[in-house]
Amino acid sequence: MTAYDKAHELAKLLEGSEEYNLFRKAKHSLEQDQENVKMIHDFRRKQLEIQMAQISGMEIDEEYIKQTEKLYEVLSMNSQINEYFNAEYRLSKMMSDIQKILGDAVSEWFSLELKDKNVN
Repeated sequence: MTAYDKAHELAKLLEGSEEYNLFRKAKHSLEQDQENVKMIHDFRRKQLEIQMAQISGMEIDEEYIKQTEKLYEVLSMNSQINEYFNAEYRLSKMMSDIQKILGDAVSEWFSLELKDKNVN
C-alpha cells in the first residue's frame, strides 16, 4: 500500500469522524440564522486584524483587543454559536494533531544540518 493509498484512507476516516460530523451539524445549524453568521464573520475579521497587526509588528490598540475578547464572550453565550465554536475547536485540534504526527514522521525534510562545522 502506498502513502497515497493511506492518505485516501485517512481522508475517508476524517470525513466519517465524530469531530467532523459534529462540526458539519453545528455549521448547518448555525447557518439557519444569518445574524449569527454575520456576528461570527465580524468576530473573525477582528481576530484577523489583530493577528495581522501582530505579525507585522504594529502596535495593537488594547481597547480593540478587549472589545474583541468581550465579543467572543458575548458570542459564546449564544448556544448555537458556542456549539459551533466547540465543534470547530475539536476539529481543528484533531487536524493539528494529525499534521504534527505527519510532520514528525518527515522531520528530516524540514531541517538541514551541516556535518562539516568548517563550512560557511
